Amino acid sequence: MCMNENDVRDLKKAVRLLENPSIGAKIAGIVGISIEKSIALLPNKATQAIDSAAQKAIYGALRLSLRTLEPHNPRLETEPPKASNGWHIAATAVTGAIGGAFGLLALTVELPISTTIMMRSIADVARSEGADLKDLQTQLECVQVLAFGGPTSNDDAAEIGYFVAREAMTKAVSEAAAHIAKSGLQKESAPAIVRLITKIADRYSISVTEKAGAQLVPALGAVGGALINTVFIDHFQDMARGHFTIRRLEKQYSHELVRQKYLEFKQLIA
Repeated sequence: MCMNENDVRDLKKAVRLLENPSIGAKIAGIVGISIEKSIALLPNKATQAIDSAAQKAIYGALRLSLRTLEPHNPRLETEPPKASNGWHIAATAVTGAIGGAFGLLALTVELPISTTIMMRSIADVARSEGADLKDLQTQLECVQVLAFGGPTSNDDAAEIGYFVAREAMTKAVSEAAAHIAKSGLQKESAPAIVRLITKIADRYSISVTEKAGAQLVPALGAVGGALINTVFIDHFQDMARGHFTIRRLEKQYSHELVRQKYLEFKQLIA
């Protein structure tokens, strides 16, 4: 089966988005120092606080973020509404200004708010790609996007990429979907929910650590915090656009064909 010209163009764009530099590299370009140096500014106890804040933020986002968007039924012949990225970027910039002004102490307050806004933005992008937000799998994949922070210094650059990161969480997403379909989110301590949240939080906390370190760079303050949060949400909007483009194409063609073409295009931009 061959892909048509428009879909090939969309797939190439998705590859460029998903295989882009990590969020840490993007933030480093804003603050003017390496991400390793900015992370070194964090207090010794910061890692535990960030990990805890990331897990709580994802739990909260899972419960709240999708409730304020009207779902689009992909079976209808109407065009899905366009994503309102600008509103979400502006809202996240405000929370980033708070984090920049008050430092690490504000993280436990700022992160759940900015994460929830980002989750709504991710869902908005998913809907604009024709995804059905009533579908539980789609809802969980919106949360999964938070794990796509880009390659880190701990990753094997030859192996880690979008499909590797996604496939590492496939089983956890499926098990969580089965549990929620049966029992809802009342039992948040259920092993299936905990496994999924932990897998996502492990990678999301890397991005949050890079963001928190950059916000502590001297002289950045509230303005710098707002700018960093703008980069933060813009990155995850790109990840959402790339991911849900891939999912749309997989439904239209096949997972195998899209994956094969993706890897071919990835080699061309390497």
